[in-house]
Amino acid sequence: MTSIISSNYAIHFAQTAYTELNKFIANKQPSSIFILVDENTMQHCYAPFIQQVETSARIEVIEVEAGEEFKTIDTCSGVWNALIELGVDRNSLFISLGGGVITDLGGFIAATIKRGIDFIHVPTSLLGMVDAAIGGKNGVDLGHLKNQIGVIQPPAMTLVDPLFLDTLPQQQLLNGSIEMFKHGLIADRRYWENMLDLQLNFDHDRLDPLIYQSVVIKNDVVMGDPFEKGARKSLNYGHTIGHAIESYCMSSQDHETLLHGEAIAAGILIESYLSSQFTGLSDADFDQIKKWYQSLELDIKFDIKDVEAMIGLMAHDKKNVNGETRFVLLESIGAFKTDCTVPVDDILTGFKLYLS
Repeated sequence: MTSIISSNYAIHFAQTAYTELNKFIANKQPSSIFILVDENTMQHCYAPFIQQVETSARIEVIEVEAGEEFKTIDTCSGVWNALIELGVDRNSLFISLGGGVITDLGGFIAATIKRGIDFIHVPTSLLGMVDAAIGGKNGVDLGHLKNQIGVIQPPAMTLVDPLFLDTLPQQQLLNGSIEMFKHGLIADRRYWENMLDLQLNFDHDRLDPLIYQSVVIKNDVVMGDPFEKGARKSLNYGHTIGHAIESYCMSSQDHETLLHGEAIAAGILIESYLSSQFTGLSDADFDQIKKWYQSLELDIKFDIKDVEAMIGLMAHDKKNVNGETRFVLLESIGAFKTDCTVPVDDILTGFKLYLS
């Protein structure tokens, strides 16, 4: 797979990724290398990764707890303190080896320590490969509100090695695939149809080319609007409602915490209904999206009292303007419209249809 050149960094794939990593290290001659992991990537990914790294620089591993609930300023503070104690300087290199939580955290930590040091993302989850580690967004949650604190700062490079996916259970592969489906919905009907043809069969021969195409789609969107003033908002399709569902379930003792992709899938379904009402999404396209959602066989349950709280959480969505909730909606599969306003009663109707 050919490397993808973004505006100010590159995304490298498979064995080429390690060749480019070692070239970068040889040119930079870092004073030290810090590798951020969680317990899962330490167990399953660190050994095969470090075997590929060629350097005489001092390497320090910093391990944090796994899970969205640890994507917080408190975790950052712990890592910042560890970095200071371990002698980080402006010529250090920081590598995030993990899923979307680790790359979100790691990029934010590296972009802020010493007012910024070079960092590299090595996503080990499907979600990280096609979404979190692409585009330069880094940050943390604030309480149960998603991604409220952060920066847009690209890594020195992102390295995508699909072999890391062999360490993941089916649920995590499904989780990441939701963002791939979303890329098709907002940008490329043919890609959406190719994802449907995958039928959630995640073998490398079929999945790896789709990963590459997904990265191309996201990178093209980001390059055209790096600071999310216009078209980049399309990448948030399904996220206005999806993030509210995810945040609510994370904060509620009565609900299990959802994986990001699971919540976004529900958000896509409800926002597709809103698209059918406000931006002309055809019945045929909406039916196709409904059938796709049903094929996922997700078990996301909540009731009407939960919905009121979820709608309240939408007040914190980053796309909002002057206190008004703004949606990305579909005009058709492959075409979107940003900055859409929807009456609360219609949002509530969308949730009620989901519950039915």
